[in-house]
Amino acid sequence: MERELAAALEPILSDLGKPGGVQPDLRDEPWRDDPQAASAFLYASDGSGHGISIDLGLSAVKQIVTLADQVQDWAVEALWSLGHATNWPPCPQHPESHPLTAVVRADRAVWACPTAGTDISEIGTLGG
Repeated sequence: MERELAAALEPILSDLGKPGGVQPDLRDEPWRDDPQAASAFLYASDGSGHGISIDLGLSAVKQIVTLADQVQDWAVEALWSLGHATNWPPCPQHPESHPLTAVVRADRAVWACPTAGTDISEIGTLGG
């Protein structure tokens, strides 16, 4: 797997491993035919797959946030297929309402409440 993709995935997969998350079957199956991109697939237990990718050369923070959004899309579908709550990662301020959103703040990749705009945690350091 491309080094930049693996590095950007590491904090996101750490958060996904916390309670309420779900672990993917990560496969090094490039699908973007672009030398300036790195891609792979995430598979759920039901066999469904979701392509993820980043543009190479972007800052690590932007790569993490871009990838977190894609992994979050996969997680919602995977959790739904398991019959679990799909608001991953859940917003601690509004746990029954919506998931957190990945954003760049002060050159950091963070999970934030999309309603209040409050930073909750740096991506890779979710509680659990």
